[in-house]
Amino acid sequence: MAAKSFVRRARRAAAQREASSELPFWKRKSLARMSKGEWESLCDGCGLCCVNKLEYEGTGELAQTDTCCKLLDPRTARCRDYKNRKKIVPDCIQLTPSVVAKMDWLPKTCAYRLVHFHQDLYWWHPLVSGDPETVHQAGISARGKVIPEDQVEDITERVVDWFA
Repeated sequence: MAAKSFVRRARRAAAQREASSELPFWKRKSLARMSKGEWESLCDGCGLCCVNKLEYEGTGELAQTDTCCKLLDPRTARCRDYKNRKKIVPDCIQLTPSVVAKMDWLPKTCAYRLVHFHQDLYWWHPLVSGDPETVHQAGISARGKVIPEDQVEDITERVVDWFA
């Protein structure tokens, strides 16, 4: 009887492994277990993490601006020098699983955040749609909406609410 039970459990486990391998990697793996390629492909290319936010002293409240890191290309919503960004912009925050877990300023639509909280990616995410343009077509990106911070005199005058 124990042998039959063991065989049933082994078959069930094999079936579960087989079924789970059909799921996309972001539904099967935690952020920490992803390969570098998987991690990078989770980025939807919206550029919103590179848009500047202001934190009000006292309240800790965040305000969105329409300014971005000087390396973000406003026409493409992509970093102009992704490989060297930390050298050029030392305070650039590199997303890692631990950063994602504690940073509440990431957009609610951010794939890293969604995976961390075991939520599905949106239909417009390139891994779902198969098209890197859908994030922009859905209006979920910084493309065409931001200006580099080095072209602005006073960032405090650039607060917006369209990236909430």
